[in-house]
Amino acid sequence: MASLVSCSVPKSENKEADGRVQSRDEFQTRIGTAIDPDKHPGKALFAANCAGCHEGGVPKAPNTIWLEMMSPDAILGAMNGGIMSQQASRLAPAERVQIAEYLARVSLADYRPPAPPPRCDSPTLAGGAPPAKVGWGHDNRRFVPAAVAGLSAAQVPALKLKWAFAYPAAVRARSQPSIGWGTIFVGGHDGTLYAFDLATGCTRWTSRMSAEVRTAIVADPATKRLYFGDILGRAYAVDALTGAKLWSVKLDNHPNATITGSPTLGGGLLFVPISSLEVTAAADPKYACCTFRGSVVALDPATGARRWQAFTVPQPATSQGKTAVGTDILGPSGAPVWNSPTYDPKRNRVYFGSGENYSSPADGNSDAVIAVDAKSGKRLWVTSLTKGDAWNVGCMVGNDNCPKENGPDLDVAASPLLIDDGGRSFLVAGQKSGVAHGLDLDSGKILWRTRLGHGGTQGGVHFGMAAEGRSVFVPINDMADTHDGRKYDARIAGPGLHAIDAANGRILWRAIAKNNCNGLPNCDPGVSAAVTAIPGVVFAGHLDGQFRAYDARNGKVVWSYDTRRPVKTVSGAEGKGGGMSGPGAAIAGGYVVVNSGYGLYYHMPGNVLLVFAPG
Repeated sequence: MASLVSCSVPKSENKEADGRVQSRDEFQTRIGTAIDPDKHPGKALFAANCAGCHEGGVPKAPNTIWLEMMSPDAILGAMNGGIMSQQASRLAPAERVQIAEYLARVSLADYRPPAPPPRCDSPTLAGGAPPAKVGWGHDNRRFVPAAVAGLSAAQVPALKLKWAFAYPAAVRARSQPSIGWGTIFVGGHDGTLYAFDLATGCTRWTSRMSAEVRTAIVADPATKRLYFGDILGRAYAVDALTGAKLWSVKLDNHPNATITGSPTLGGGLLFVPISSLEVTAAADPKYACCTFRGSVVALDPATGARRWQAFTVPQPATSQGKTAVGTDILGPSGAPVWNSPTYDPKRNRVYFGSGENYSSPADGNSDAVIAVDAKSGKRLWVTSLTKGDAWNVGCMVGNDNCPKENGPDLDVAASPLLIDDGGRSFLVAGQKSGVAHGLDLDSGKILWRTRLGHGGTQGGVHFGMAAEGRSVFVPINDMADTHDGRKYDARIAGPGLHAIDAANGRILWRAIAKNNCNGLPNCDPGVSAAVTAIPGVVFAGHLDGQFRAYDARNGKVVWSYDTRRPVKTVSGAEGKGGGMSGPGAAIAGGYVVVNSGYGLYYHMPGNVLLVFAPG
């Protein structure tokens, strides 16, 4: 089997001491024998045949950044009969392979397309309870009631691994599974959408999308449809019973646009958040940064037709001068929406968080919670939780594209939680600053703030909190080394899980995770992944690969599983997990389903879907 490699360039002596990133290639772990991209023949072929479109020449063409994140067979598939077959028709088969190698940064000499997973005897779903309206896409509190979970707190210590699946040729598993009709629906690194039998792990059907599916698979029990997005910024609707694609639509013409947060159903619309990786394009000092603006797009879920688009930065970027090396500065920009929008049916509103501005000047829309009217997209209020935050990867590598503000990059990356408490309602927002905030629903006024960690570029709250009643469970990442030369106060580090009272921010308990990495590369003890709650228990996946269940009353660990251990999977292949980030556990009918592996941004690679049940 080919080895895991981290493709990176050698660090220069003058920057090694401060721990800065030297190339965006460092952000990814890959499978295979590494190539030297600067000397590889695919570089010239890409420049001559592809770069004209993918380096900004055609607005809808995905930027090279996204092509580099695709699996090799997905790149080849696009050229060999896929969406890029006409453009690639002049290329010999060997030249197409060389382009794929250049983008994948590994040799494909011994590459073989992965074998399909085992099929069930029948493609018909097993049946049973329909998908519940819990978790991303329905209710961002990520609380699973007892009747849906089918799993009591007393049963959690008896959880055992029932089966596992190894995503083929993958180093990350970033799609949030959903469960319904006796089936697990989940997306893969290579763009495959899977429908697994919940009990056995055989596949009822599979369907291939254009690129990696990293959002939740949002299942609508009424229409029997699945909604999700891919890394190229396309939203999809698929028939849950057959896997047939019903519609797909590109939601933003910016070449760096993507869909990170999960679509949300509510009020007869589908609300899709738009983010981007233009923030990383600024690692090139010649790149004119930046023009992307975050947004939420409302679609008709029946057809994919656009109803409105609400931008975080209201006006397109304009010229703001030049950098010291003569590159144009364009702004304001950025404020991506990384999270699943929160729908408020009582007030017919949508709430969502934004990230930092990508370029100067920082405006009042970064690191913010924003409320819009669900019918029209009209902005109702905006509350910036950290003012004056403009940042991009130019700050990590130390080039002139770094805005004068130089961060601190403290996104509101997780979905705001809508909490109802005895007639009172308010929002709880977690931030990469390591601070949780309570906000008034009607004005956005900050009601309270509670610090739970030191925060940072890879600190604080990342992907998702959970809530049971007034108890809000806040995961904190707080990596000690964020690879950008910044230093943080270790005395207030909070990697682990915390519980607070949503009414006033009072800390109920803190469970700081012990660092058991023992020098293992890309290993950290914190919690970046979203957490999931059932009555009395909170499930959290840690960046060190530990999947733990916490007592919701006091934070004590009641069960744990090391997802890094190798396991035999339903395909016969061996798989193992790694860092856990992005999605959290899906729980229904007595099963706990979770992904493990996140070979990006200095986290450990892995490729497994794990399915647990008591006894």
